[in-house]
Amino acid sequence: MDRMIFVNLPIRDMARSQAFFRSLGFSFNPQFTNEQGACMVIREDAIYAMLLVEPFFQTFTRKQVADARQSAQVLICLSCSSRDEVDALMAKALQAGATEPGERKDHGFMYYRTFDDLDGHGWELMWMDPAASCPG
Repeated sequence: MDRMIFVNLPIRDMARSQAFFRSLGFSFNPQFTNEQGACMVIREDAIYAMLLVEPFFQTFTRKQVADARQSAQVLICLSCSSRDEVDALMAKALQAGATEPGERKDHGFMYYRTFDDLDGHGWELMWMDPAASCPG
Protein backbone atom coordinates (compact mmCIF):
# COMPACT_ATOMS: atom_id res chain seq x y z
CA MET A 1 0.00 0.00 0.00
CA ASP A 2 1.36 3.41 -0.96
CA ARG A 3 1.62 6.04 1.76
CA MET A 4 -1.31 8.44 1.94
CA ILE A 5 -1.95 11.52 4.06
CA PHE A 6 -5.15 12.41 5.90
CA VAL A 7 -5.26 15.89 7.47
CA ASN A 8 -7.97 15.96 10.16
CA LEU A 9 -9.58 19.35 10.73
CA PRO A 10 -12.19 20.32 13.33
CA ILE A 11 -15.10 22.24 11.82
CA ARG A 12 -18.27 23.81 13.18
CA ASP A 13 -20.82 23.36 10.38
CA MET A 14 -20.63 20.34 8.06
CA ALA A 15 -22.92 21.62 5.31
CA ARG A 16 -21.28 25.04 5.23
CA SER A 17 -17.74 23.59 5.16
CA GLN A 18 -18.56 21.13 2.38
CA ALA A 19 -20.20 23.87 0.31
CA PHE A 20 -17.12 26.07 0.78
CA PHE A 21 -14.65 23.42 -0.38
CA ARG A 22 -16.91 22.25 -3.23
CA SER A 23 -16.91 25.84 -4.50
CA LEU A 24 -13.11 25.55 -4.74
CA GLY A 25 -13.45 22.45 -6.90
CA PHE A 26 -12.88 19.71 -4.32
CA SER A 27 -15.02 16.60 -4.13
CA PHE A 28 -15.94 14.31 -1.24
CA ASN A 29 -15.77 10.54 -1.01
CA PRO A 30 -19.36 9.55 -0.11
CA GLN A 31 -18.16 6.23 1.36
CA PHE A 32 -16.42 8.17 4.16
CA THR A 33 -18.77 11.13 4.51
CA ASN A 34 -21.69 11.55 6.91
CA GLU A 35 -23.03 14.20 9.32
CA GLN A 36 -19.95 13.88 11.59
CA GLY A 37 -17.14 13.70 9.07
CA ALA A 38 -16.44 14.31 5.41
CA CYS A 39 -13.55 12.94 3.38
CA MET A 40 -12.41 15.73 1.04
CA VAL A 41 -10.36 14.47 -1.89
CA ILE A 42 -7.31 16.64 -2.53
CA ARG A 43 -5.47 14.10 -4.71
CA GLU A 44 -7.19 10.81 -5.50
CA ASP A 45 -5.55 7.81 -3.82
CA ALA A 46 -3.07 9.94 -1.89
CA ILE A 47 -4.14 13.15 -0.10
CA TYR A 48 -7.33 13.83 1.83
CA ALA A 49 -8.67 16.28 4.38
CA MET A 50 -11.08 14.86 6.92
CA LEU A 51 -13.51 17.58 7.97
CA LEU A 52 -14.75 16.51 11.40
CA VAL A 53 -17.40 18.35 13.41
CA GLU A 54 -15.80 19.48 16.67
CA PRO A 55 -17.51 17.00 19.06
CA PHE A 56 -16.50 14.09 16.81
CA PHE A 57 -12.96 15.50 16.34
CA GLN A 58 -12.66 15.66 20.14
CA THR A 59 -13.09 11.85 20.35
CA PHE A 60 -9.69 11.44 18.65
CA THR A 61 -7.68 13.44 21.18
CA ARG A 62 -7.47 14.14 24.89
CA LYS A 63 -6.14 17.62 24.18
CA GLN A 64 -8.34 20.67 24.00
CA VAL A 65 -9.43 21.42 20.44
CA ALA A 66 -7.90 24.73 19.39
CA ASP A 67 -10.03 27.47 17.91
CA ALA A 68 -8.27 28.01 14.58
CA ARG A 69 -9.71 31.52 14.41
CA GLN A 70 -7.66 32.42 17.50
CA SER A 71 -4.51 30.28 17.24
CA ALA A 72 -2.57 28.40 14.59
CA GLN A 73 -1.61 24.77 14.92
CA VAL A 74 -0.96 23.92 11.29
CA LEU A 75 -0.76 25.58 7.87
CA ILE A 76 -1.81 23.39 4.96
CA CYS A 77 0.07 24.10 1.75
CA LEU A 78 -1.35 23.01 -1.61
CA SER A 79 0.82 23.17 -4.69
CA CYS A 80 -0.62 24.69 -7.86
CA SER A 81 0.51 24.27 -11.45
CA SER A 82 0.97 28.01 -12.09
CA ARG A 83 0.76 31.48 -10.61
CA ASP A 84 -2.55 31.89 -12.43
CA GLU A 85 -3.93 28.78 -10.69
CA VAL A 86 -2.87 30.23 -7.31
CA ASP A 87 -4.76 33.44 -8.06
CA ALA A 88 -7.82 31.65 -9.50
CA LEU A 89 -8.17 29.31 -6.52
CA MET A 90 -7.63 32.24 -4.16
CA ALA A 91 -10.39 34.21 -5.90
CA LYS A 92 -12.78 31.26 -5.47
CA ALA A 93 -11.88 30.96 -1.78
CA LEU A 94 -12.44 34.67 -1.13
CA GLN A 95 -15.75 34.62 -3.02
CA ALA A 96 -16.86 31.64 -0.88
CA GLY A 97 -16.16 33.50 2.37
CA ALA A 98 -12.48 32.91 3.13
CA THR A 99 -10.25 35.73 4.34
CA GLU A 100 -6.74 36.60 3.20
CA PRO A 101 -4.69 37.26 6.34
CA GLY A 102 -1.60 38.61 4.59
CA GLU A 103 0.00 39.82 1.41
CA ARG A 104 0.84 37.59 -1.52
CA LYS A 105 4.50 36.58 -1.61
CA ASP A 106 6.53 36.46 -4.81
CA HIS A 107 10.10 35.21 -4.52
CA GLY A 108 10.54 34.73 -8.28
CA PHE A 109 11.00 30.95 -8.11
CA MET A 110 8.06 30.64 -5.67
CA TYR A 111 4.73 32.45 -5.47
CA TYR A 112 2.11 31.94 -2.79
CA ARG A 113 -0.98 33.30 -1.14
CA THR A 114 -2.74 32.27 2.06
CA PHE A 115 -6.39 32.11 3.02
CA ASP A 116 -8.18 31.22 6.23
CA ASP A 117 -11.18 28.95 5.63
CA LEU A 118 -14.56 29.37 7.33
CA ASP A 119 -13.24 27.73 10.53
CA GLY A 120 -9.98 29.70 10.55
CA HIS A 121 -7.65 26.97 9.23
CA GLY A 122 -4.76 28.39 7.21
CA TRP A 123 -4.34 27.18 3.62
CA GLU A 124 -1.36 28.23 1.51
CA LEU A 125 -1.65 28.07 -2.27
CA MET A 126 1.82 27.82 -3.75
CA TRP A 127 3.46 27.63 -7.17
CA MET A 128 7.15 26.78 -7.38
CA ASP A 129 9.39 26.72 -10.46
CA PRO A 130 9.95 23.01 -11.15
CA ALA A 131 13.70 23.65 -11.39
CA ALA A 132 13.69 24.91 -7.79
CA SER A 133 11.27 22.40 -6.27
CA CYS A 134 12.05 19.92 -3.53
CA PRO A 135 13.52 16.61 -4.67
CA GLY A 136 11.07 13.73 -4.78
